Amino acid sequence: MKTIRRLIFGELLYAVMFVTAGFLALFSFFDLVDQLQSIGRPNAMGYQLPQALMYVALLVPSHLYELLPITVLIGTIFVMARFAQSSEFTILRTSGLGPWRALRTLLAAGAGFVVLTFAVGDYIAPWADRAAQLLKARYDGNITIGQTGAWLKEKQAYAQFAVNVSSMAPDGSMLGLRIFEFDNQGRMVSITRSESAHFGAGGAWELIQAERTEFTLDAGKDTRIDRKKLTSFSWPTELSSEMVSTAVLKPERMGTIDLFQYIAHLEANGQTSQRYEIEFWKKVFYPLSCLVMVVLALPFAYLHFRSEGISAYVFGGVMAGISFFFLNNVSGYIGELQQWQPWLTAALPGMVYSMLSLAAFGWLVVKR
Repeated sequence: MKTIRRLIFGELLYAVMFVTAGFLALFSFFDLVDQLQSIGRPNAMGYQLPQALMYVALLVPSHLYELLPITVLIGTIFVMARFAQSSEFTILRTSGLGPWRALRTLLAAGAGFVVLTFAVGDYIAPWADRAAQLLKARYDGNITIGQTGAWLKEKQAYAQFAVNVSSMAPDGSMLGLRIFEFDNQGRMVSITRSESAHFGAGGAWELIQAERTEFTLDAGKDTRIDRKKLTSFSWPTELSSEMVSTAVLKPERMGTIDLFQYIAHLEANGQTSQRYEIEFWKKVFYPLSCLVMVVLALPFAYLHFRSEGISAYVFGGVMAGISFFFLNNVSGYIGELQQWQPWLTAALPGMVYSMLSLAAFGWLVVKR
């Protein structure tokens, strides 16, 4: 069995690497074409072809994470179909490779791709995507966060805060900062404005050239307004740089731990977190789809088409992979609109394709 496993693992790895390289080259070409219009613009501040190539290269891990289940499916279908066409799989079956042993062998190979997908999506892709955003901001200016900026909320022991960050500079500092402070009765206590701020030691934000307006209720029920300008102002908070950067970095590009911490922060402050919960569960279930894909490809080894080409079957694998990618993206939007359970929304594509895989395996392999 060692020889059989080595043969199957080697063929699968080579085929998946070849298909992945082809898709990545295609996606990178499209990214480069998209960046060509930004090269040499008057406001691009030195954004030339080398910087565009670096930006495109930093997007590769994100594409790799999205493509791996699809390329695993296409590569495995190609290998299984080629084994059937050349009668190699018939020889392996006569050597003792039964259906369940073949399934376990493919699942073992799929487990390796699960680990790779998780590592890329949880560690490499978030870092590379953040670096790409900062690289683009260094030459195209600051990173603007929507039309009204990023809004965050925090509850502390004796006050509540609403924070607005207009944009982020390439060095990671915040620009156009406003902090609205309310007491536990909902009355406004102060407004602090600053043109720039950075994340200091101990979790505090260090505001530069801040302007603070304080509202004090006197004994006569009159409100006294005090305004003062401060060279620097330290605001203690639990809002980390990762939480602020979520407005810049798409939720699907965040790490699992970062998503979990941000969800806990939103729930602690009474904010809706369904979108981030869906993305969290997607990060959990998406790598497992590699197992579903290898099971879906196994029945192709039991088809009899010795005199036919395998291009039609590989094309079918491509269509199945594209449909999975489409369903995985659409289910998130549908689940958010219909208020489905986040874990069910994220697991739905894998459940659908798991049933298809088991049905195909049962009909073509076990029964026939």
